[in-house]
Order: sequence, then C-alpha cells, then structure tokens
Amino acid sequence: MNDAALTSILLVDDEPTLREPLAEYLGDQGFAVSEAASAAAARTALTTNTPDLVLLDIMMPGEDGLSLCRHLVETRQIPVIFLTARGEPTDRIIGLELGADDYVVKPFEPRELVARIRTVLRRVGRSPAPQREIQDWHYRFEGWQLDPLKRKLTDPQGVTVPISTAEFRLLRAFLDNPRNVMDRDLLLDLVQGRSAHLFDRAVDNQVSRLRRKIEADTSEPQLILTVRGGGYRFAANVERIAPGGIGA
Repeated sequence: MNDAALTSILLVDDEPTLREPLAEYLGDQGFAVSEAASAAAARTALTTNTPDLVLLDIMMPGEDGLSLCRHLVETRQIPVIFLTARGEPTDRIIGLELGADDYVVKPFEPRELVARIRTVLRRVGRSPAPQREIQDWHYRFEGWQLDPLKRKLTDPQGVTVPISTAEFRLLRAFLDNPRNVMDRDLLLDLVQGRSAHLFDRAVDNQVSRLRRKIEADTSEPQLILTVRGGGYRFAANVERIAPGGIGA
C-alpha cells in the first residue's frame, strides 16, 4: 500500500541518464518514485504495487510505451503521461487516443512536468503529493507581494490591488514556474481545468487582464512575456518568504 502522505509515481524509461536524475528530482518534490527500465520491468513492478500515476517513455526496446499504455488504461485505469522525443501532432494524437492523460516532449523543463503531473492528478480525482515548500509562504517579485491564503496582492507601494479568482490562479501558476515557458494548454489546465472546455483565447484574455494589474506599461510588458508559438513566460525573479519574515 502506498504511503498516504505521498503520491506514488512509476517512471518507465530505458535511458538511465534521464530516468535517474528525474526520479531524484520528483522525490525532492514530495513524490514517492519507483523506476523501471523497460515495459517488462514495469509490468513486474505493477504486480506488487499500483502507482497513482505512470510516466512512460514511448520508444523502448522490446514492448513499447504505446502497448504498455493500452494495458494500463484497459486493466488498471492508472493515469499516464507520455515522455517522448516524438513531438509530431500525429504521435500526440495516437498517444492521447490510447488513453494517455498528457504528452510531454523531450527535452522538457522538470518544473513544468511537475505542474502537469499535479494537473492530471487533480483531473482524475487523486490527491497530488504535498509540496515540500510551506504552503502559506508569500511570494515577492519586483516589489510586489502575493499572500496566497488571503489572495491578497500588494503593489510596491503597499497598496492592495484587487484580483479575481482566475487572475489569482494565473498569477500563482506563473509564480510557481518563473522563467519557464508555459503553453496555453498548461495554463488553461492550471487556471480553469480542461473540463471547462475553454479555448486558448480565454487564456490570452486572462493574461491581458492580469497584465493590466501588474505591468507598468501593457504595450511593453516586462513581467509576463509572450513567447511566439510557445505561450507565456514570467520573466521576474520570484522569492518565497515565510509569513513571519515579511516586512511592512
């Protein structure tokens, strides 16, 4: 049985130079990670333990990830995220049609992968592993402060700036992933959830509204940058500060 305090992940990839450091990183993020170097090894591991989620490479010697994904979806109902170097739209469609919950193309940013893992777990109704950061820590960026418990945003002059729930979620997503390119699908998952059936344009509109709150000049944004063909990137340095350490 899994430790109730941790979300368990089975990482299946035949390349140890990716698998081993990624397993260590995910462990540092509060997940209980087991590794398998092949589909056969994964099947063996599944006889003794059922993980909460599987990270699965597609191209492996012997049985490939597509076949194993089909088995997991049909017999175990375990959520699957593909990790693969194959990024063509057809490959994505095949993977998702087999029942995979998400598809991440190598090379990827580990923090984005963690965000996608947590999104999938929320979507399927499983509790994500608690982050090791203190959850009520405040965020500071370019003189701004965000208190996530009170949902209170304060500008560099100490003035409270009202923000909507959607704006708060979007800002929190950026602050948790500073300097990472975040595509619209990921932002939509983090802000609304795919069940909302919204379009990419909804994310663009929310970004525009948030920019009006935190950017000095929305015509030349310095904090939330648009990445051509990629989505958005939060360009500021972000500090996490314990509430007792926040000044006036």
